[in-house]
Amino acid sequence: MPDSIPFYERSVLGNGLRVLTSSMPYTHSVAITVYIGAGSRYERDDMAGVSHFLEHMLFKGTEKWPTARELAAKIDGVGGVMNGATDRELTMYYIKVARPHMDLALDVLFQLVHHPLIEASEIEKERLVILEELAMVADSPGQTADLLLDSLIWPDQPLGRDIAGSVDSVGQLSTDSLTGYMREQYVPNNVVVAVAGNLTHDEVVSAVQDGLGDWQPGKPATWRPATQSNGRHVAVKYKKTEQANMSMAVHGLSLTHPDRHALSFLSIILGEGMSSRLFVELREQRGLAYDVSAYAMNLLDTGTFNVFTGVDPKNAAEALKVIFGELERLASGGPDGDELVKARELSKGRLLLRLEDTRAVAGWIGAQELLLDHVRTVDDAVAEMEAVTLEDLQRVSREILDLRSLHLAIVGPFRSDKQFTALLRS
Repeated sequence: MPDSIPFYERSVLGNGLRVLTSSMPYTHSVAITVYIGAGSRYERDDMAGVSHFLEHMLFKGTEKWPTARELAAKIDGVGGVMNGATDRELTMYYIKVARPHMDLALDVLFQLVHHPLIEASEIEKERLVILEELAMVADSPGQTADLLLDSLIWPDQPLGRDIAGSVDSVGQLSTDSLTGYMREQYVPNNVVVAVAGNLTHDEVVSAVQDGLGDWQPGKPATWRPATQSNGRHVAVKYKKTEQANMSMAVHGLSLTHPDRHALSFLSIILGEGMSSRLFVELREQRGLAYDVSAYAMNLLDTGTFNVFTGVDPKNAAEALKVIFGELERLASGGPDGDELVKARELSKGRLLLRLEDTRAVAGWIGAQELLLDHVRTVDDAVAEMEAVTLEDLQRVSREILDLRSLHLAIVGPFRSDKQFTALLRS
């Protein structure tokens, strides 16, 4: 990209809606993403799952295209892709199309977020769909283990429950619940529109002004801060499975913490890729697992450092001993210089390759703007990674990778957590 073209440009409409664009002159696609400050962290207990339910409903029809089929056909008909997603701290809707169809894509997204129908008959049908989604997760031992782990780390709060809610909470969400929540959270001063592709900033701002400029601002609710667990650290859910699905984590770092890159590098060293410590030790050396992974998750005010694996139930204790041993070895000795270089280059490579895609760029600028109120450029992110030293990694590993604060969730053919609790304390 020529130096004369900024990575992104930003404007704010009179109603508070933020518009960000990234000009990518050599691309043939345009990606438009709308971010809303709405997610499970914004929900009361009796409204659990409302953000996710509402996201589903917005695709069921709008004033301009009254049915889900008509709405989908507008984008299918030009070879585009359209979808949405709900997370803990945001809800997003995106469309990616060939450049000549940008105006259509903008129109469809404007209709979705500002003029949905949300009819009672469609709510009842979609409720059944979401209940099936919850049942699908319940039938997935790995996902169940992850949810069980969340409930250990963040008990009695939104972070500790399924983003989609529960069978009970989804069953009681009404038309008034959904429309009331939408009126509160779906207001322009709680919205970011991010667009990337072969475009100019002014044309996008003009289109957004025409489509959403009359949207009236409001007073959206904010997210609920996290509180850390001081309770139990091990939970087992009995399920007759062929594998013991084991998900474990320690508390990590927030989205803005200066050591977040160092912690991410540690997850790469420990359990990302076929040359990681856990993959080599658990799979290649001992043959205990097919899949083992580690990752760091960063949220606005908290985070986790996670490890997951699935093993034959009779090997669960042995596998845990190996994982605990690798965590202790990394915490006590830290990584070496070669591991730092590998982790840094892997992270940089992932980022740089990903940001050649218009959708990834729109997501990069839009999510940061919504969550952080500012955007780091690619150069900023790379510079932050380059600044991480071996001493940083060693310090962060000592501070974070403490088995005394480890939480462990297991789904498999076990009736008790006693052997695992004893193993963690040993």
